[in-house]
Amino acid sequence: MVVTGVGRAGQVGEAVATSFAERGARVFLVGRDEREVNARTEQLLAAGRRAAALVADLADERAVATLAERVRDATGGRVHALVHLAGGFASSGAVAESDASIWSTQFSINATTAYLSARAFLPLVRATKGAIVFFASEAVLPGGRVSGVSAYAAAKSAVVSLMQSIAQEEGPRGVRSNAIAPTSIRTAANLESMGSDVAYVSREDVASLVMWLCSDDARAVNGQLIRAR
Repeated sequence: MVVTGVGRAGQVGEAVATSFAERGARVFLVGRDEREVNARTEQLLAAGRRAAALVADLADERAVATLAERVRDATGGRVHALVHLAGGFASSGAVAESDASIWSTQFSINATTAYLSARAFLPLVRATKGAIVFFASEAVLPGGRVSGVSAYAAAKSAVVSLMQSIAQEEGPRGVRSNAIAPTSIRTAANLESMGSDVAYVSREDVASLVMWLCSDDARAVNGQLIRAR
């Protein structure tokens, strides 16, 4: 399986990759920071798990194509799941006073990376009738707070639409596509920026939900946006 957006310790990517690896999956960890993704991979290898580190800018079409080719060659063209965690958050402020560059960046790191990754890995996921899991945000849920974060919320809404398109297009081929909309996750970065007095969802609970969506137990679940809190 492939997990994108794996970075420093204490983040969601680490928890998801670890959960799958501990259950025997061969995990390809993808990140932009070579030092960090290598460190996460080496931890798994040291524990006797099957893991490989790959470095790519997922907003670069050519880099993503090369990444998928490497995974295809290593797996015989068969990937059971793609978990797309790559992305990022930035407050854009009120629309009238916002910086257009933030809009572009948020779409690049959230929506474009999701699109390019899904497009590149779909042939490999089709081969196993596998699963794709995207990460959205509670901001895209009905009544979600989007004031001051229009760029981020719009980009994550695009991810949800992408997920639903794939669910409809690929469902007949046995591929299922879903997205998770978490509240604030208890990560090292969030603890640092928001403190401990926040109603977090744990990394482990999020990882458990991802694992379920990729399991045979969730074969009938397709095109769903699932709240994680």
